[in-house]
Formats: sequence, C-alpha cells, structure tokens
Amino acid sequence: MPGPPDLAPRRGEIWIVSFDPSVGAEIRKTRPAVVISSDAMGVLPIKLVAPITSWKEHFSKKLWHVRIDPAPSNGLTQVSAVDTLQLRGMDKARFLQRMGELSEEEMDAVVLALAAVVEFP
Repeated sequence: MPGPPDLAPRRGEIWIVSFDPSVGAEIRKTRPAVVISSDAMGVLPIKLVAPITSWKEHFSKKLWHVRIDPAPSNGLTQVSAVDTLQLRGMDKARFLQRMGELSEEEMDAVVLALAAVVEFP
C-alpha cells in the first residue's frame, strides 16, 4: 500500500488515508482525513490527522465533531464530520490520494474543537 511518492500532505489538506489495522473503538477503514500537524514538523514522514466520517445529527452536541459541508475545494460528496477525538499520527505511506482542503475558517473550527478535547484554555 505505498503512498504517493513525491507528495507531502500539508496542513489543512484532506487525503484518503488507510486507518487499518485498528483496535477496539478506533476509527477504521480507508477514509478521508484532514492533516492537523504543522508543515514545519517535517523531521519524520509522519503527519497528525483527524479522520472524517459521515455527519450524524447527534454530533452537533459533541464538542469534538466539526461539521464540514461538501464543496468543490474539499472534494467531499456528503455532509461530514472531522472527529478530533480520534487523532492519529500516520506515516506518509498511509496517504493514498489528495481530495482537497479545508477553508481557513473550517481549520480554525477544527483547532478550536481540538483545544476543547485537550482542555486548552
């Protein structure tokens, strides 16, 4: 399952990422994910990502889910949610295809949700 040879996933981009193997309640499958880590953190070929899943109305009560509507710029085809509670460090080989990117406002919402998850003031 080799990833793209010369493409470095960048912060705010949405990629198709292979999450398997997973254990227990961890998110699984090959699915979209948004790159969270800074582009300046380039020592290892690893990026911190938050998986994207289908939006469910009960997510609106969960601080860690950020609703993302489909748009040509992000490549999503349905209303989705970034799940900031399931962050994972992923090797570049798990990144299969770039889909698009989040807007600056959407990334700000993701960062705020992440701050809530870790109780950052």
